[in-house]
Amino acid sequence: MQDYKMEKIQMVDLKGQYLKIKDEVDAAIQHCIDNTAFINGPQVDEFRNGLSAYLNVKHVIPCANGTDALQIALMALSLQPGDEVIVPSFTYVATTEVIALLGLVPVMVDVDPNTFNITAELVETGITAKTKAIVPVHLFGQSANMEEIMELAAKFNLYVIEDNAQAIGSTYTFKDGRTAKTGTIGHIGTTSFFPSKNLGCYGDGGAICTNDDELGAKIKMMANHGQVKKYVHKYIGVNSRLDTLQAGILSVKLKHLDQYSDARGAAATYYDKGLAQIQGIQIPVRNPQSTHVFHQYTLLIKDGRRDELKKFLESKEVPAMIYYPIPLNHQEAFKNISKVIGNLDASTTLCQSVLSLPIHTEMQESVQDYIISVIKEFYAS
Repeated sequence: MQDYKMEKIQMVDLKGQYLKIKDEVDAAIQHCIDNTAFINGPQVDEFRNGLSAYLNVKHVIPCANGTDALQIALMALSLQPGDEVIVPSFTYVATTEVIALLGLVPVMVDVDPNTFNITAELVETGITAKTKAIVPVHLFGQSANMEEIMELAAKFNLYVIEDNAQAIGSTYTFKDGRTAKTGTIGHIGTTSFFPSKNLGCYGDGGAICTNDDELGAKIKMMANHGQVKKYVHKYIGVNSRLDTLQAGILSVKLKHLDQYSDARGAAATYYDKGLAQIQGIQIPVRNPQSTHVFHQYTLLIKDGRRDELKKFLESKEVPAMIYYPIPLNHQEAFKNISKVIGNLDASTTLCQSVLSLPIHTEMQESVQDYIISVIKEFYAS
């Protein structure tokens, strides 16, 4: 293999992305500082309205982070301790953590081994008389099969909260040809603006969205101390706000979100072409009902060689990440408070097999060529 020299490869190139929009971002930050409206300044409303228009959803409630978004969404449903909420076992801890924090019971079900998302069929195995809600996670950038999940929810009178932290900008197509952005299909959608997300700020941030007027009003109050108006509190709420500075930055980046999705998609297609013929690898499987915005480009490494490949990549200065190494049903924190449906074999296998390669909006084909060549070298040895 040729001796290839380049700058340090990044899983996500936030600096390169910033430099392309530096003037816009710097102006937005300076405008906030000049006006000193650091809490609930006009940029928060501007971003709220912009995101609402982009998603084509009636209500957007910005908040402090994606975990708060999930917790506030659940609080707004007035669930009672002991009520059950169905979640995938293969996801980040925040999805399930907030369920436990509210005294609810996380019910963990397996995921589709190809798309990594829950399905209506798997969800139905976990439904009992105590089930009140389902939390589909649109993992790595594409939607779960929401049409079937919503039909199942209607059948059993359940709420659906979409965890859309990794798939903002993805579009789901229904069987009749209708389309909707992920996060707007369920009763409530939540997202995170953590810096490495597809739409990320320069700190923490999140948002909740819904088309339900009553839920929208309640969520807005819940995120602001349960307050109807100043010093008048209807609910027990929390203090969860999106900083004005972050809202200004997000308004700038929202204008570029589709371009960012296209860039990630192009990088994913380039990886596909370079890696598809390697026998020991399964490239990402696309759900035909969903566009894929590739928050992560995640391979399945066969024959138990995942950790060996990761070590080889790192020896060649190629970063690679494991999302996620331990399924939630094996986490000690949930041992005595959750229900597990079935053996969750797919989740266990995925945790032993997945490996995510660098992917971001500034990916260069020359860098991808190097990464692909390193993987080919590993399999040739």
